[in-house]
Amino acid sequence: MKKEIALALHEIGAVKFGEFKLKSGIMSPIYIDLRLLCSHPKVLKLISDAMVEIAKNLKFNVIAGIPYTALPIATAISLDQNWPMVYARKEVKDYGTKKKIEGVFNEGDTALIIDDLITDGASKFETIEPFEASGLKITDFVILVDREQGGARKLEEKGYKMHSVIGINELLDILREEGRLEEENYTKAKTFIAETQV
Repeated sequence: MKKEIALALHEIGAVKFGEFKLKSGIMSPIYIDLRLLCSHPKVLKLISDAMVEIAKNLKFNVIAGIPYTALPIATAISLDQNWPMVYARKEVKDYGTKKKIEGVFNEGDTALIIDDLITDGASKFETIEPFEASGLKITDFVILVDREQGGARKLEEKGYKMHSVIGINELLDILREEGRLEEENYTKAKTFIAETQV
């Protein structure tokens, strides 16, 4: 399934090579653009199926999609498995219910975080703050792509477990083996990942 996912991501143009500024501020020669998934239902289904296989072994009451990129993935999982879903608003409205978390849950419920990728893990702590502040417990993250730049370790240090479908090194190796990746881009990306691992 990893090979199928790697090739599918490449085919829809989600794996890009060049110079890209990441959320962390560092410049990267590889960018994974998973915002494209919402326009490719077959690839979205392939990815949601892979994440379901991981999630089936975990304990939770609701799944939590992270705006904006992971919302289509979490919705696909919710529909397929009939698992209730919640999500945190990026902007809390100053009218209506003024809720931070949308969806139905009970205080003390465990939410399984569904997200698209992880780099150094810093943004994940911002992500979980509104869930925990609203009375939800977070124990596990299921993430599509691990950029292998320290995020998993940082989550584990805080007591969370991270489960990824594919690591960026595996993704690059598959694309190279299948003749989808030029040697120059492969070498640049692998060198960058090795040098920025923490």
